[in-house]
Amino acid sequence: MNAKKKLIIIDDDPDFVSGIKSVLEKAEYNVDAAYNPKDGFQALQAGKYDLLLLDIMMGRGAEGVALARKIRKDPKLREMPVLIITGVREQIAFLFPGQAVHPNFVDVDELVEKPIEPKLLLEKVSALLKAAEEKKLQPQ
Repeated sequence: MNAKKKLIIIDDDPDFVSGIKSVLEKAEYNVDAAYNPKDGFQALQAGKYDLLLLDIMMGRGAEGVALARKIRKDPKLREMPVLIITGVREQIAFLFPGQAVHPNFVDVDELVEKPIEPKLLLEKVSALLKAAEEKKLQPQ
């Protein structure tokens, strides 16, 4: 990867954002943050990001789910990989039957539970960015 990849974190927990932003910046990523879905969506529309790290449980409930669905409908944003990092299972005891993400729940590329180990975070981010690059190179 020649150019630094640009990531955005949308999560309403400033301490969590600070922690994962630090891990990602040490790994040479450019990282922006938004602390609510509205500001996050505005940032996504204004900038060009290679990856979104998104929390599901924000605001009055699962506002991150609504944001992920909105992104998947947006022609400019729908190809961007989305990594959900959430404590949703812990917060609402929601189980994803049979696979990491239930297909009817929300269309994302990957879901991991909070807290996430730095090594796993970097592995997931790297894998999603690599897959996105490979997808761009495939003939349509």
